[in-house]
Amino acid sequence: MSASELASEVQKAADVDGEAFRAAAMEEAEQLKTEVRDGTFDNTQALVGLELELYAVDSRTDALRRMPRQLLGLIGFEKELGLHNAEVQTTPLPLTGYGLEAHEREIQAHLAPALEKTGVENIRLVADGIWTVPPTGETATDYLTDSVEEDGVRIATNMSDAVRYHTMANTAYPANCDIEAPHVSLSGETVMPESLITSIQPHYQVPHAPDLPKYFRYALRVAAPLLALGVNAPFFPPDLYEDAPDAEIVANAHMENRIHIFESVLNPPDDSGVPPKVCFPPDFETVEDAIDDIAADTCIVPRPVDQTGRFDHAFAHFQHKHGSYWRWIRPVFDGRTRSDANARIEFRPLPAQPTVRDCVAFEAVFAGLMESLPRREHPVQGLDLETAERNFYNAVRDGLQAEITWLTSDGAETTAIEEICAECFEYARDGLELRGLSTNKAREYIRPLRERLDRRMTPARWKHDHVRASVDAGTPLPEAIWGMQTEYIERQRETLTEGSFIGWL
Repeated sequence: MSASELASEVQKAADVDGEAFRAAAMEEAEQLKTEVRDGTFDNTQALVGLELELYAVDSRTDALRRMPRQLLGLIGFEKELGLHNAEVQTTPLPLTGYGLEAHEREIQAHLAPALEKTGVENIRLVADGIWTVPPTGETATDYLTDSVEEDGVRIATNMSDAVRYHTMANTAYPANCDIEAPHVSLSGETVMPESLITSIQPHYQVPHAPDLPKYFRYALRVAAPLLALGVNAPFFPPDLYEDAPDAEIVANAHMENRIHIFESVLNPPDDSGVPPKVCFPPDFETVEDAIDDIAADTCIVPRPVDQTGRFDHAFAHFQHKHGSYWRWIRPVFDGRTRSDANARIEFRPLPAQPTVRDCVAFEAVFAGLMESLPRREHPVQGLDLETAERNFYNAVRDGLQAEITWLTSDGAETTAIEEICAECFEYARDGLELRGLSTNKAREYIRPLRERLDRRMTPARWKHDHVRASVDAGTPLPEAIWGMQTEYIERQRETLTEGSFIGWL
């Protein structure tokens, strides 16, 4: 799509009547509540799914690469925000040993030929929380902020040509478009700075839709320990750092800067009076409350929607609003057909992981917890929301060294990370066994994360130790970060599809 064509489409999207769109979404929300009460969104068994985002680098230099659109189509991946991004999604499957194994094989089946085809073009796909080496001959600042104005519309040069991405910078919604993190500040005019980050997103379908708030309550409370185990974004591209001593930047690095980036780019400024869209969500008393929260959320880009008779098209305005309902954990109501209709929880805090096995480990542990904790009535449901949210941002800052408050199975309060994570693993094992996995098989899925706990080593800590050692030895910070990134990509080259992060140690 040319810049003028894209600008024309953005102008059309920006001209949609926002109030009429909101009214239609609210009306659909009422219809959706009726369908939920009637059992349309119930499932006879829990289903799971997984999304994995990657970015492309030059296989010879490790510098970021734009993915040719034709190549992206040939390898069967979907485009994401930046021209360097690619995404793969698994087919929703029952939470069983066969389902989890199938998901691992499905991702491997996509990745193996994709790596072969991109390798011919000297491109390497990388699973990582944040990229740090900009394209050859460019700075990260230039790549993330480069834009043009076409017919009064601001177009990000390195952003995919999806109209909704570009429209976000051309509406009345006051997205900050800036990055704010320790020792980092970047001002942009589009949401392109968000393309620094990549993630995995496990999904868990709730068997009985009206019970979603109970599952959701537990999901909010396990967010901190799971994120603490998964952190993978401690460093930015070096040219984004402000002038400060290298050792100070390293010492003050947060373990999961992906959270800061997403929030500071897409949320409005604090003084705007507009509530944030990227945030830790509230508890819901009823499933109707969850639906209402989505329906009432600000819609950044209203647009004409397709209502051609497919089941989910009856809720098309509501679903479109959900696309920018960017809570770190969010409820989803979806289904192309009435028989496919489902209510699920999308777990969004986790960065992309070093290997496929690590990604599936998080899917299995999250799903196992969702199976076990509600059924066993674990006391952590009584942990107040403010503490759960504080836990989450402590994990963002410090990973496995974070202070996290937890209520144990006997109701006692603890801040011992060993006890917290070990209990999560035991309940995840229980949940997987409830779905028919053997004890040994359940432990096999959990093992990559248990060993991170035992060794006190996450991908972010591995990166941080690497960079700190280099800086302590006198290496300038840019070279230390790029040296770490080269090592990360080299280790992943041998382990992405078959190994695990613990094999790096």
